[in-house]
Amino acid sequence: MAISKERKSDLVSQYKSLAESNTAMIITNHSGLNVKQIEALRAQIRESGGEFHIVKNTLAALAFKEIDLNLPEGALDGPTAIGFASEDAVDVAKAIVDLSKHTEILSVKGAIIDGSIINSRQVYQLAELPPLPVVRAQLLGLVQTPAGNIARALASSVRQVVNVLKAYSDSEAPA
Repeated sequence: MAISKERKSDLVSQYKSLAESNTAMIITNHSGLNVKQIEALRAQIRESGGEFHIVKNTLAALAFKEIDLNLPEGALDGPTAIGFASEDAVDVAKAIVDLSKHTEILSVKGAIIDGSIINSRQVYQLAELPPLPVVRAQLLGLVQTPAGNIARALASSVRQVVNVLKAYSDSEAPA
């Protein structure tokens, strides 16, 4: 069924808005997925603050061209769906990669993360990373370890000086 010009214009605006308001886009070939699988993937991506949309290639190309967004080579060839991530691209990548591994139907074409073009192999590597809160906790642990060591060393030095002074004062005290 043909789409009206008004509907096409709405879709182009929607695609532009999604691309501009999100930090990452993971582009997939969804050929062969059934509605139940797509809805399950959408729900999983929604939990991580993202969205998953099946797009019309020509309208998406027009929208992305209007905002000067470069896409990976062949990204809009064949049936295309895009996972949009506003916060944590890793969670969206994990959801997509997990489904692609389980079904062997969904395939990753590439991604754009913070304006950088990422190939499909790199998306799979991204999906192997721990979630953002875990990475933050690990980084905080790395920063706190040296500070804790310095504090313990200073406390130890001060304790030694106090012990020496106490021993000196005890030896000088009249009996």
